Amino acid sequence: MHKPVRNAWKFCRRHLSVGTQPKPVLSTKETLTDLFGRYHNYLRISLTERCNLRCQYCMPEEGVKLTEKPHLLTTDEVIKIARLFVKEGVDKIRLTGGEPTVRKDLPDIIYNLKQIEGLKTVAMTTNGLVLTKQLVALQKAGLDIVNVSLDTLVAEKYEKITRRKGWNRVMMGIDLALQLGYNPVKVNCVVMKDFNENEIVDFVRLTKDRSVDVRFIEYMPFTGNKWEVNKLIPYKSMLGMIQAEWPDFQPLKNAPNDTSKAWKVPGYKGQVGFITSMSEHFCGTCNRVRITADGNLKVCLFGNTEISLRDAIRSKCSDDDLTALISAAVKRKKKQHAETRKTPFMPNLTYHNSILSHLYSQKPFQYTQRMYCTKLTHTDDQGKVAMVDTGEKPETTRIAVATATVQLNSEITLLIRENLIKKGDVLTIAEIAGIMSAKNTSSIVPLCHNIPLSHVQVKAKLKEETCEVHITSSVRCDGKTGVEMEALVAASTAALTVYDMCKAVSKGIVIKEVKLLSKSGGKSGDYHAPEEIHVRDFNRKPTRNQWLPFVGPV
Repeated sequence: MHKPVRNAWKFCRRHLSVGTQPKPVLSTKETLTDLFGRYHNYLRISLTERCNLRCQYCMPEEGVKLTEKPHLLTTDEVIKIARLFVKEGVDKIRLTGGEPTVRKDLPDIIYNLKQIEGLKTVAMTTNGLVLTKQLVALQKAGLDIVNVSLDTLVAEKYEKITRRKGWNRVMMGIDLALQLGYNPVKVNCVVMKDFNENEIVDFVRLTKDRSVDVRFIEYMPFTGNKWEVNKLIPYKSMLGMIQAEWPDFQPLKNAPNDTSKAWKVPGYKGQVGFITSMSEHFCGTCNRVRITADGNLKVCLFGNTEISLRDAIRSKCSDDDLTALISAAVKRKKKQHAETRKTPFMPNLTYHNSILSHLYSQKPFQYTQRMYCTKLTHTDDQGKVAMVDTGEKPETTRIAVATATVQLNSEITLLIRENLIKKGDVLTIAEIAGIMSAKNTSSIVPLCHNIPLSHVQVKAKLKEETCEVHITSSVRCDGKTGVEMEALVAASTAALTVYDMCKAVSKGIVIKEVKLLSKSGGKSGDYHAPEEIHVRDFNRKPTRNQWLPFVGPV
């Protein structure tokens, strides 16, 4: 089972004194807007990994190893994360699981969520087994919307697919929700070939006298269900079955971020929807992010990338640092979810001779001779260590760019590319560690001034052809002293974080070529590193604009 990074935050807390620098504040909406312009105002929070069913399409027969309770989010942590996201513009939260109703503090969580100013909707997705016992209390706590998962209208088939009894209780739970005024009650049905495709018409009939929104969900293959792609029935096939029974079956207007394509039989009380995750993905309008039960942020349900907000909170990170962490994750969201595989990726890897021969054929670097001033700036007239007095210096805009390279092997390179490093998303965590360290340089390097930074950006890029991670850090401030050390510390810490996250695969990782590329502003003037000491992949001396792709504060 994929486990996200956790040790990176321990590394940051061990080596950085978080909170000593003024934090740049991200504007609302900017935090949750990705590089494709998608604004995320919908948060799904998994409250537990436990479930009282064992559905075949989402859990292997032998079950799964559950996370120990101390590693799960507490009630207070759930509310803290919710408040943080609502502050950045989230107005809808859906509670999921596992099965959320197995969590005893569910009414308290719903009540406290409803007290958050700016949050419009609290919804819940449930298997419906205990709705008859709990729904009245949940409604009083403030629950706005109920989704019930139900894959069959036949009790015997329900017991087969869920490996449990309880179909009658689920149906009574749906009826109770309707009686309590939930309109519509959404019924989620995963359609599977050779199981329930012959019930599609029966589910549509369910909408005749009930205010239900039956939503047919395309089966999504993944490791837990053995990538059984042959069970998928695409949306258009389902639509054809229904139109054969109701030729006047008609589409309804959908909101821009709706995942469900809405349809209706004229005259029926309820409606039908299709969630086409596989045949016609809706990634282009996705406005959802997810928090797992153990506190990891997932910007895509179908992706492996996870970042631990739980560890950040327990490491006493400030709200501004948490916001920066969330923003970086959202910015790395891909254009669309990964394509399915018939078999999971197995890292049975060998070294690629072509890559190794390329690496070992490189000529050694040649450094140009430079003249250095014999007067050290961090000593006084008696040669004692002292900080530079900046009191009389003018304030100017100062920019510095540094770089570092991490030499990997082909195995680690492919694991990073496939996001299969067990600790999580290597590049994102390295970037976050670099940003945090830049803001705390004065706590790491004794003679550096504690200065407010107006911009920090760290980019980690995987170079597959040379099995390297190239890291570039750019730092800017308006002040009396430069930011060269902040840029170098950011690049170095990002490189160390790559090593920390990949060392379990190989201890032969090499960090090299940590250097200042350029700096501007200040009495000493501008500086650009000679071309001879640039990273070998650069064919020409980079300009300032090439290394300063400022797209807003981080």
